[in-house]
Amino acid sequence: MAKKSVIARNIKRKEMSQKYASLRVWLKSQIKRASNLSTRLRLHALVQSLPKNSSPTRTESRCQVTGRPKAVYRDFGVSRHVFRELANEGLLPGVVKSSW
Repeated sequence: MAKKSVIARNIKRKEMSQKYASLRVWLKSQIKRASNLSTRLRLHALVQSLPKNSSPTRTESRCQVTGRPKAVYRDFGVSRHVFRELANEGLLPGVVKSSW
């Protein structure tokens, strides 16, 4: 189980990225449409002035059960350990253990 502070920090990052998402998209579209360099640099400085944690790339995909940050399947939202346990118990629909 991951530390609760790390999980809470990731949740805070997700909320912050959602809060600034529309502003970030608008600024980036303005940068693409800007014709002269000075305007682009000014707009780029505005994007850089946004909080670091408002960037969506700073959020991690974590396991919903354990909070593990690595080896998380996007389709199910759980790590490989939990995925294996749930698949063996038959709790994941459409997942079958392969046999050789």
